[in-house]
Amino acid sequence: MTSENSTTYLALNTYTKLMRAAESVTSRVSRIMSAAGLTISQFGVLEALHHKGPLCQRDIASKILKSTGNITLVIDNLEKQGLVRRERISDDRRYLTVSLTPEGETLIAAAFANVEAAIVSELGALSAAEQESLGRLCKKLGLRQ
Repeated sequence: MTSENSTTYLALNTYTKLMRAAESVTSRVSRIMSAAGLTISQFGVLEALHHKGPLCQRDIASKILKSTGNITLVIDNLEKQGLVRRERISDDRRYLTVSLTPEGETLIAAAFANVEAAIVSELGALSAAEQESLGRLCKKLGLRQ
């Protein structure tokens, strides 16, 4: 095997392991979200509002790494369920602020506690040092230009 083939194999093998691990953990954690009646995207929107307060749809999309078109549909569904509300707080008719309703706050507070416990359990397979290393490496990959 040439050095180039070795480098390619290592990169592909590492990528496969990274994606499988992420998908596996996400699948198990998302079951907790589903038990609360939420999709991953819905959970992400509610969690962002829970921790950051009212946000515009564009900022929510940016925070949870989704397109603004996708977020509009997710927020539509959350609004129909009475979990969020949209409000115009500026003269710009295109600018809507999204905030949690009391029902949404109650739901995300309980769901977040359960998801947080599941994440801690999942990552408990790694030592604290391993979690720090993994976090540092993922950040390095994620911030690469």
